[in-house]
Amino acid sequence: MTVSRWRNGGVKGLPRFPAPAVLERMFPRLTAKDLFAPAGGSSMPPAVGSVIDESDLVMNARRAAEHASDAAAGNLPDMTLDQVEDDALALARAYHTHPPFAVYGMGNELLATVTAMLDRTQIVRQRERLYLAAGQASAVLATAVFDLGSITAATSFARTAAMYGEVVDHGPLRAFAHGTLGILAYWDQRPAEAIRQVEKAQSFPGLGDTARQRLAVIEARAYGHLGDANSARLAATAALEPGDGKRDGLHDDVGGEFSFSRRRALMSNATTFLLVKDGPAAEQSAMESIALMRKVHDSGLSTPQEATDLAQAAIDLSHARLLAGEFDGAVEAVAPVFEIPKERRVAGITSRAGGLRRALASPEISGPGPVRVELAERIEEYVAVGAHSQLGGTLAIG
Repeated sequence: MTVSRWRNGGVKGLPRFPAPAVLERMFPRLTAKDLFAPAGGSSMPPAVGSVIDESDLVMNARRAAEHASDAAAGNLPDMTLDQVEDDALALARAYHTHPPFAVYGMGNELLATVTAMLDRTQIVRQRERLYLAAGQASAVLATAVFDLGSITAATSFARTAAMYGEVVDHGPLRAFAHGTLGILAYWDQRPAEAIRQVEKAQSFPGLGDTARQRLAVIEARAYGHLGDANSARLAATAALEPGDGKRDGLHDDVGGEFSFSRRRALMSNATTFLLVKDGPAAEQSAMESIALMRKVHDSGLSTPQEATDLAQAAIDLSHARLLAGEFDGAVEAVAPVFEIPKERRVAGITSRAGGLRRALASPEISGPGPVRVELAERIEEYVAVGAHSQLGGTLAIG
């Protein structure tokens, strides 16, 4: 493995293209030469504690399997590649059941495994499978670190995913990555760049209905940030239109974080309508989204991710009612949000909550002063210990 050779000072050159470019994109302050310089310090493993987590057992088992496959140098066993693809599938679907910080750790482990395997095979078919798995891991990592509060790191991972997608000419992966770059751009106050990224994503071949609906939602939000109400409404409407039944292997077959449901589209559209100051449309979208999510909850098939999505829709519903002068209804709508644990308070929740807090401070909003102040303070405390606090960083609210 390259990692083992690096630790032992045995790396004589750089890995093959595109690994150096990908690593330099992920670590912009270092060159590939710097990254593969001899490692300093002790290479002794950390002491093992008295309690062993199941994830440690799984990780050690996979490392053992990697060593067993070394005998097939230059030609990885198909079962090894099958395991990597299963791990990429599990990572994408883990977002529905695991908090972002846990997914971040899983994604990093998978990406390290895949990049090590790429140095052990020169068979084109095998490298293509590994590049696709690395691209999927990078795409999920982009979402995880964004939810944890780092737009910069998320952008780097999304670009890495796009590069891997380009290497294997995988349209759906490239579309997902560029769509994510669009989201990150409008969060970074660059809505025109967001639209450019969406248009590029829409140009890739092989996209199914789910992919196009996701991109339409991102486009609507970008136009909302631009203040183009007409284009925002058109894109929001397009996101809810039934497609022609097309599927693709990433958004539909892998699914998980790559999937995109109607209830998520309605949730995002509510935010778009708030951006263009269409309170009634925002309230309607939020209510429809919440109704669909509660139907899933009542069926017993809901996941922690459903609760996160419902919280975002609930905040938008509260905000829309506040704008309509329905103060009691706004307070009622936001109440369930405070039940979300801090590890699930992702960027989408904290941003929306910050907007609601600012609205409560507006002199144009009706409602008892003391209650408004108390609710605003509660929101501020709620946001301060969101998921981003697990990385020791902060995310601008709004």
